[in-house]
Amino acid sequence: MYHSKITGLGYYVPDNIVTNDDLSKIIDTNDEWIQERTGIQERRHIIRGEDTTTSMGVKAAKIAIERSGVAKEDIDFVVFATLSPDYYFPGPGVLVQRDLGLRTVGALDVRNQCSGFVYALSVADQYIKTGMYKNILVIGSEVQSTGLDMTTRGRGVSVIFGDGAGAAVLSREEDLTKGILSTHLHSEGQHAEELVVKAPGMGGRWITDILADNDPDDESYFPYMNGQFVFKNAVVRFSEVINEGLLANNLQVSDIDMLIPHQANLRISQFIQNKFKLTDDQVFNNIQKYGNTTAASIPIALTEAWEQGKIKTGDTVVLAAFGSGFTWGSAIIKW
Repeated sequence: MYHSKITGLGYYVPDNIVTNDDLSKIIDTNDEWIQERTGIQERRHIIRGEDTTTSMGVKAAKIAIERSGVAKEDIDFVVFATLSPDYYFPGPGVLVQRDLGLRTVGALDVRNQCSGFVYALSVADQYIKTGMYKNILVIGSEVQSTGLDMTTRGRGVSVIFGDGAGAAVLSREEDLTKGILSTHLHSEGQHAEELVVKAPGMGGRWITDILADNDPDDESYFPYMNGQFVFKNAVVRFSEVINEGLLANNLQVSDIDMLIPHQANLRISQFIQNKFKLTDDQVFNNIQKYGNTTAASIPIALTEAWEQGKIKTGDTVVLAAFGSGFTWGSAIIKW
């Protein structure tokens, strides 16, 4: 039995900065309204033709691989988390394998939305723990700006999300006191429709239906979110799954050196920070700059925290996420 250790991190965000004031020119909203409810000041949106979910993932992956010291020829497997693939099928995992020029290794796509990176990390961790693979590339990448309702009708959701990508290389670690100590995953599908894009979907409205109806009032292919319900569930599940991870490893809240929560809403992160009585130095947030980048948010934040020297060798790092599905999870890492 082995542990898996993060040996390389990287992230990429588009150059195009979209501020709250920029949105107020096309949506009936304002900077104060957005910041009060979400903490977001700006986000990144791709420029069509310059970036895709796959290309951003590739850019983040190149940085992570270079920093890991692992040759790309030694990458054994790819796990790609996203809700916004370039194509309905195939998924972006195989496109990354192609574009990075990797060997004909396996490529797995994870569709767990805001919890996607934690789920992907857990999958990769199990493969390495059992000895099946030695080095796995894990990516979270999202292009959401092109699928949002950028009108006043959609302002409750559209002001929240941004585009970006983060990546990590997981490698085999024989010292069982280091690396990913445990991961914890959950779901509660009875609330699936509280945060959802219903169409296109084979079980309901497919492309042919949308085109045939040509209904300008059809909102089924735009994201829907029951914001208050999601918030109330998120703060409960975040707390539970963090405590679950600590308990599994005989750790106390005081042992947390850095908590990287999914960047869903700054108010959720602040609620969790206050509940666990963590200092500002123990929690990393960057939603103010990037908005909610869904599966990309944790690897982007993790990379930035590491780059800024906020994560050091020997630190206990906790990752936690909650999102559509409902799905949630945590990872406890000894750096």
